[in-house]
Amino acid sequence: MAKNTSSPTTAPDTVWLARGRHLGPEPEQDVRRNLIALKTAGVLDDFADLDPVEAARTSVLHPRDEAADPGPAARRLFEARWRVADDVTVRAQLTTYDPETRRKEGEGVTWVLAAEAEQVWDAHWPSPATMFWPDSDRVPWDHDTVADVRLRATNHLPKDDDELRHLLRDCARQSWYIHLVVHEAMTPDAQGQRPVATFLPPSLRHQVIEHRATPEQAQIADFALKRELSVRMPRGGGVVLPTVPPGAEYDADRFTVRSVFLDGSEPTEFLDRIQEFAALPRPLSAEAEQALNRLRQGWHLLTPDEELTHARAMVTRYAEALEAMTNSRDLYREAAEAAQSALAEVTGGDGVPRPPAAGAAKGEGSPLNTLTKVFGRFRDPGK
Repeated sequence: MAKNTSSPTTAPDTVWLARGRHLGPEPEQDVRRNLIALKTAGVLDDFADLDPVEAARTSVLHPRDEAADPGPAARRLFEARWRVADDVTVRAQLTTYDPETRRKEGEGVTWVLAAEAEQVWDAHWPSPATMFWPDSDRVPWDHDTVADVRLRATNHLPKDDDELRHLLRDCARQSWYIHLVVHEAMTPDAQGQRPVATFLPPSLRHQVIEHRATPEQAQIADFALKRELSVRMPRGGGVVLPTVPPGAEYDADRFTVRSVFLDGSEPTEFLDRIQEFAALPRPLSAEAEQALNRLRQGWHLLTPDEELTHARAMVTRYAEALEAMTNSRDLYREAAEAAQSALAEVTGGDGVPRPPAAGAAKGEGSPLNTLTKVFGRFRDPGK
């Protein structure tokens, strides 16, 4: 696996992370069907379908490591391995979870996906999401954990001012995705309703959520954005929203575009700003860091070469453990023999203690002192 060269609070540039909800009745079955189809087509090198409890116990890299445990709410753990570009290996894990609260109608199943490549991630590589989920509008895997927000679609902002501000706060603080707000200068036709994200490279396409403000929402949306996130939305333009707190490299003016034509043409300037924002260091939340650690430390799907390396490492580890046990046994045996010898000197061999010779009790070589030192070794095994 590629090493993390970034700050512990910043997502490594080798990593692709996502979290969402599947609102359909059989999320795990949708994943299995897609994995089987892609393995058959040769897109995937291999995949695994694991029970999360058993997976945590049998992690081949770090067995019984807490980081490999997906938690009690986990339903299923899937792993997949594929290659991109010049034979660059990508490893990915998708975990499905029961809702945190009692299941409600339409609440769905939460999923977390972490993928890592052997080199810096390229946005033009295939999206890890479509390695596990079918790239079909008929499978509702693409809902954010923020309510009523969806990938691969245009999400119109709420009409109510309070609901709008609440939505912006949730998206900035809870969501793992990049959020955009675009103002429709006039009601677009079918071509203009097409999400801007469809023009983005595949891997970035499934990391962007687009919000639309209707023509009459210009002022209310601008006011809410200014109040909640300190950014402005120009009429007929768009803005890439910051995270909370915003990164040091974020400049509201830089990531605001004055005109976004919603006529089906490619909004080049806005796309450039989105890709520029995606290239900035991204904060790594505690949940995202756990998913990344689970991918790195709880991996099961080894290649034949990795299995051989792992087996050799286990042989070396067991040999070292056996040697340590043998050395420890020999030390305790020597200590026991020394104790018996010292005890024999003290008792004269018949079990009856003898008074020490004059000055012997204080001497370094007295039997009593020897016996004390011997038993001291048992109190302090490190010696």
